[in-house]
Amino acid sequence: MINYVFAIIVSYLLGSIPMGLLLTRFMGKGDLRKVGSGNIGATNVMRVGGLRMAGLVWILDMAKAIAAVFIGKYIGGDAFGAWCGFAAIVGHCYPVWLRFKGGKGISSLFGVVLAVSPLTFVVCGIEWLTVALTSGISSLGAVIVFCLLPVLGFCIATQVGWAFLAIGLLCMWRHRENIKRLFHGNESKIEWKWKK
Repeated sequence: MINYVFAIIVSYLLGSIPMGLLLTRFMGKGDLRKVGSGNIGATNVMRVGGLRMAGLVWILDMAKAIAAVFIGKYIGGDAFGAWCGFAAIVGHCYPVWLRFKGGKGISSLFGVVLAVSPLTFVVCGIEWLTVALTSGISSLGAVIVFCLLPVLGFCIATQVGWAFLAIGLLCMWRHRENIKRLFHGNESKIEWKWKK
């Protein structure tokens, strides 16, 4: 039991590492929390550092979630790996280092999905990219992913489905303001800037 608790704590702490904030500070872009939406995720990084920097943050946020899943898999198998991935996303959204004010979890979500089920990652990735590129609204593609994820998870295994449901609900909650703007038709569109 102690190993399981330890794995969850380590996964949360991994997820809590604010990659976007650290990278933008390292690159001389200032405090990301004081720019644009104030979010520490890749979308806000693109506003200050361009697409390349945002892509790097996205990869780093995925990597920390992937590491958490592998820790969980090593200790308790695929289903526990998915729950460790959930703990990493909780850490990303509510990082202890930043007074529990973090990102919205979408990049870490994709890291978890890739580590648990590459096929599910491809399906969700194609959906998100298709919607985001055609509509120009990243959050719209993300919300569809949150709804699709539990369905695909239950197709893999029951416990994975419950973990994916928890992930989808958490990320939906973190995107609640985006969802309100989507309903009102005033959600902002992506500014595709290669560099700044």
